[in-house]
Amino acid sequence: MSEKKNIRAVYWDMGGVIVRTHNWSGRARWEEQIGLQPHELERIVFSGEMGKQATLGQATSDDVWTWVLNHLGLSENDRHSLERDFFQGDKVDEKLVAFIRSLRPKYRTGMISNAWSELRPWLKELRIADAFDHIVISSEVGLAKPDPRIFQLALDDLGISPQEAVFIDDFEVNIEAAGEIGMHAILFRNTEQTIAELRSILSLNS
Repeated sequence: MSEKKNIRAVYWDMGGVIVRTHNWSGRARWEEQIGLQPHELERIVFSGEMGKQATLGQATSDDVWTWVLNHLGLSENDRHSLERDFFQGDKVDEKLVAFIRSLRPKYRTGMISNAWSELRPWLKELRIADAFDHIVISSEVGLAKPDPRIFQLALDDLGISPQEAVFIDDFEVNIEAAGEIGMHAILFRNTEQTIAELRSILSLNS
């Protein structure tokens, strides 16, 4: 139990945790129109050849959408509406952001995100960038989760040891990678579960 009381920082994933897709109708319309399986469009955009390159800073979002259009046999005229409909159902979890803010100044707060280069200005636009002491974005550092080096980089930037940190993510492979280097890790399933588990680790009163 004493180890838990030495925690100094809490790191968060972005997509799928702080910002989640609450309305899939925009993507579903395109999937039905093109003949894709449910959630296949998301896999093509983020896990396709160009999406992976953008995550490592080797391509731009414009490159990704050009590749997606070509891959799906769509025209340039579809670009704006496809991109708009793809992201229109995403929403910030304001309750979770408020909780993250409440952790400071007792705990340092960080973000470790596999994301394209547009994430940092978008965080400022959403007015949540200031909730974090430090933000590590895969496209900026050329490393992506579950590579243990991105976790170590985030820890080093705040001067925190793995045992002094908690990491929250919605992908089990990332949670396992964080745990393997010694971080406490929570698999995000929903807001209430995550807050409850983190409160328990930090020995916070409800």
